[in-house]
Amino acid sequence: MRNTVSRGKRWTFITNHAAVLSLIVHEPHLTAREIAQRVGITERAVWRILSDLEQGKYITKQKVGRRLEYTINLDRPLRHPSHGDKNLADLVNILKPSR
Repeated sequence: MRNTVSRGKRWTFITNHAAVLSLIVHEPHLTAREIAQRVGITERAVWRILSDLEQGKYITKQKVGRRLEYTINLDRPLRHPSHGDKNLADLVNILKPSR
């Protein structure tokens, strides 16, 4: 049986969407640039993810001064059919970022 995982490619179990969400749960004041630096993706990718999360009603944004702050809607169900009985609160409880 051939190994299908490419050697040298970095992968994780947590998607970029989950990583961004985890950060804003605990630090809603972070800028897109700060989120991008912590997750290791581009700022443009962060904006796309934030847009996806907002369109899915997983987050709401509010302007505070010159910055945006995000509120997480923890009662929203997870999107994958096999996790339909779980909500966002279940996910963020296990995704506390390490310091």
